[in-house]
Amino acid sequence: MKVTNAEIVISAVSQKQYPSDQLPEIALAGRSNVGKSSFINKLINRKNLARTSSKPGKTQTLNFYKINEMFYFVDVPGYGYAKVSKKEREKWGGMMEEYFETRDTLKAVLLITDIRHEPTKDDIQMYDFLKHFELPVVVIATKLDKIPKGKRDRHLKRTKETLQIEKGDILIPFSAESGEGKDEAWRVLRNQINI
Repeated sequence: MKVTNAEIVISAVSQKQYPSDQLPEIALAGRSNVGKSSFINKLINRKNLARTSSKPGKTQTLNFYKINEMFYFVDVPGYGYAKVSKKEREKWGGMMEEYFETRDTLKAVLLITDIRHEPTKDDIQMYDFLKHFELPVVVIATKLDKIPKGKRDRHLKRTKETLQIEKGDILIPFSAESGEGKDEAWRVLRNQINI
């Protein structure tokens, strides 16, 4: 998909701030520093629409990025970062729960994981949390370029088994460096939002 227009519309902390234009939304969830911003930037061919940071825990709001005036990417706060206070983590948890539970324009959630490592307890918890709300999940296994070609299948199998990915959910290997998986990601996303 050719992206000609991409902009951040709002960084929201509660429901009353969400956009009201009823466009479909695709949320991105994942550990802090797993590469959510890099994924967005690669998909839309922009260097830094979504801010990447070497400091984990930077996203503290729900960031709504409007793409081609057709749909939103919604970047939710990363999880599993120890230096954030327990109180702060609870605040983010409540914010995400409100969003996942109440948003009827949400069409799917991209769960971003790092293919190099086995999914963490937090990744498993997030996947289960999303399935509890009966949301379609697409697992994006990033950092594909860091794995030798001969070992990729083994790493993908481990991700699938650890998360116990349900039938109907999709796993896409992806590299923000090389762009591998980008076309497949767009194909799946277009299906989810019917464009």
